[in-house]
Amino acid sequence: MKSNSRLIFIVDDDPDDRQIILDAFLEKSPQIDYVFIENAEILLQSLYSEDAEFPALILLDLNMPGMLGLQALKEIRNNKKFSQIPVIVLTTSTLHQDRRASYELGASCFVRKPDSFGELVDITGSIVKLWLHEDPAPTEKN
Repeated sequence: MKSNSRLIFIVDDDPDDRQIILDAFLEKSPQIDYVFIENAEILLQSLYSEDAEFPALILLDLNMPGMLGLQALKEIRNNKKFSQIPVIVLTTSTLHQDRRASYELGASCFVRKPDSFGELVDITGSIVKLWLHEDPAPTEKN
């Protein structure tokens, strides 16, 4: 598997959340490539696949049916092949123990999903700038 420096895996079981996250990225960073992944099992299958590309970044929800995000994070960090991929936990959880567990298992960052689309656009712009080292396009202020 080779790495793609412009590819982001968006891992979330909720199709509406995946689309909103993508829309927020596209507001400032249309040059980035995205792949929707519905759950942690499919994420791990994608990473273990020989012909797929490694993403530059994984956005990982915690609360999904089947394998939880924390379980996937643990497996990612325990595999030398893809342990260096930045994993940002993007979740609705406000639980301190989820934040602590995410960092203990090797999350690169823990971010609570914001209440407004504008905040999400700001967060995704910061993610692109900090983790992909690209300047997002400026947005017009109303």
